[in-house]
Amino acid sequence: MKKLFAEFFGTYWLVFGGCGSAIFAAGIPNLGIGFAGVALAFGLTVLTMAYAVGHISGGHFNPAVSFGLWAGGRFPAKDLIPYIIAQCIGAIAAAGTLYTIALGKSGYAINNTAAGAFATNGYGAFSPDGYSLTAAFIAEFVLTLFFLLIILGATDKCANTNFCGIAIGLALTLIHLISIPITNTSVNPARSLSQAVFTGGEPLSQVWLFWVAPILGAIAAGFIYKTLLQKTDEEAAHQ
Repeated sequence: MKKLFAEFFGTYWLVFGGCGSAIFAAGIPNLGIGFAGVALAFGLTVLTMAYAVGHISGGHFNPAVSFGLWAGGRFPAKDLIPYIIAQCIGAIAAAGTLYTIALGKSGYAINNTAAGAFATNGYGAFSPDGYSLTAAFIAEFVLTLFFLLIILGATDKCANTNFCGIAIGLALTLIHLISIPITNTSVNPARSLSQAVFTGGEPLSQVWLFWVAPILGAIAAGFIYKTLLQKTDEEAAHQ
């Protein structure tokens, strides 16, 4: 249960910090942090919680990460569903907190016909810069694939894992710098679901892509790392 609580709180913080920065801080005239600030906020949430609870649960905070670690032989299949449930509950709880805070501003309402409303992900008319379904799928697949390669490499038994949280947090920052204009950046199915649940409409109907593409990219990365990059015990012994 401690592992599941760690995943709950880690995913809660990721959504609250990352999506919260997009909702509250990105667009304030003259003072807003912009999309670069949002990218940094997402990276910082993962970095901080990796050190806070990563030693308890492994610090996934993302269903795609759990699938990728499973494919890479680092995570048991029996724990996939419990982890994903904990991650989704944490993400939705964070989105609920963000929505409650947002209602504290007079006249606030989510416009679910606008791209990126309530920090949702989307493609086509719901992409921040109008990218197609195909473009969104490729971006989410490739970026999640490389995110998992970084995670698998940074946490490898042959790596200096003392700094793995920094590498992973910076990787997520870079991913957001690349893809906020394309999809508003997911690479995390729980994060996408949580915002869409409160937004409804077309953003909710598009959530499927932000489950399928990241999970497929993560699984591909797990098999790639395990078969092409990971050192065998014999190679590690002679390092």
